[in-house]
Amino acid sequence: MDQTEKQSDKKERAKERREKRRQEISLLRSIPYSGNQKWWSAETVAVVTGANRGIGFQITHQLALQGITVILTSREVAVGEESAKVLQEGGLDVAFHQLDIVDDESINSFCAWVKEKYGGIDILINNAGFSLNIGSENSVEAAEKVINTNYYGTKKMIKAAIPLMRPSAQGARIVTVSSRLGRLNGKRNRIYDDDLRKQLEDVDNLSEELIDATMTKFLEQVKDGTWTSGGWPQSNTDYSLSKLAINAFTRVLAKEFSSRPEGEKIFINCYCPGMVKTAMTGWAGQVTPEEGADTAIWLSLLPDQAISGKFFAERREIHF
Repeated sequence: MDQTEKQSDKKERAKERREKRRQEISLLRSIPYSGNQKWWSAETVAVVTGANRGIGFQITHQLALQGITVILTSREVAVGEESAKVLQEGGLDVAFHQLDIVDDESINSFCAWVKEKYGGIDILINNAGFSLNIGSENSVEAAEKVINTNYYGTKKMIKAAIPLMRPSAQGARIVTVSSRLGRLNGKRNRIYDDDLRKQLEDVDNLSEELIDATMTKFLEQVKDGTWTSGGWPQSNTDYSLSKLAINAFTRVLAKEFSSRPEGEKIFINCYCPGMVKTAMTGWAGQVTPEEGADTAIWLSLLPDQAISGKFFAERREIHF
């Protein structure tokens, strides 16, 4: 067997493994939660950002089907209201509120409304995101917007939501939709600067300041045209780095949250939904939005949640 045949055989086996796992997940999704697993009720409040379509809409739908009160948010009021209306007409407890995660005023207005209307929240799903590239494209034309939305915007939303997270025996949950493209040691999208990669891998000394400095350095190199020699990921560069940053921030917060007393715990994780058939991927994905939403629902509703600071795909932990 020559090299080409070996590669083809390897790809075929990988495809078969993915399909088998998809079938396993489909079966798991069909099994209803038993009474003793349900720690939530109609009083449980979840917030989903960027939820007017795609994965966010499906996360909202599936959480609401479990009897949870869900707040569907989107930047655009008209499309958000229409999406919420679709679910409301299905008898689900879904509310809408405008939210733009890169706009401080929008975040503050949203949080004030949530506190007044619901008193707080129990689950936050960070789904809102942006990418200009589709497929193998690798323009960094929109790098600043990508980093500001996917990393800084998500970070601002999490920080604003922390004071709203309600104390409970089960712990509040934060789940962020991320990507395997943000892995430090991915085959195609690794950080090639060995010193920087080691710093970002060092969980004990990892800090928000280091993550911010990394993003600042990248954006400065984009502006002066030197980013191509900066040791950054070679494909989907800006998107990959934005997801790497939010993955790293997840680990920083998990460490910070770990010192919280029982009854005030917040568990935070991130996950890769796979290549989902949505507008962001140009409808080129192999995974349906329903399948892409599954791990977010699973992490949100785990009955004995003691997992924090981890990265998942298809209900399994994967390496950062």
